[in-house]
Amino acid sequence: MPNTGRRLHRTHLLPRRSNRRPNLHPANVVVSDGTLSGVVDFGDLFAGDPAWDLAAAWVLLPAGAAARFFGSYARADDAMIRRARGLAAMKSLFLMLMGQNGERGLPGGKPHWGSVGRAALDRVLHEVLCS
Repeated sequence: MPNTGRRLHRTHLLPRRSNRRPNLHPANVVVSDGTLSGVVDFGDLFAGDPAWDLAAAWVLLPAGAAARFFGSYARADDAMIRRARGLAAMKSLFLMLMGQNGERGLPGGKPHWGSVGRAALDRVLHEVLCS
């Protein structure tokens, strides 16, 4: 990492990098009796901002659960949660686009993903507008 990058990490302007799973969404997790029990499809594992993982709070969890999730995640400060919220909105839009592509019969589209993306975006926006 160039010296500038090291200095930014030391001053906490950039988050610490660690292993991340950027596309945690319902198609890539296994749930048993209401508990997350596994993650599948590790093709996108990379080192990066923990906010990528935290964005899953809005994509995977029911409405109102994100705050409890962040409360138990020791390193989730306000800046990380804001980044995660933005990433969750982006992921939601991607899921909606994949759903739309599926409804149109386009290659790679997933018709059932649209409703998942809309629900996730509703959770993100509800938290922003009601807090």
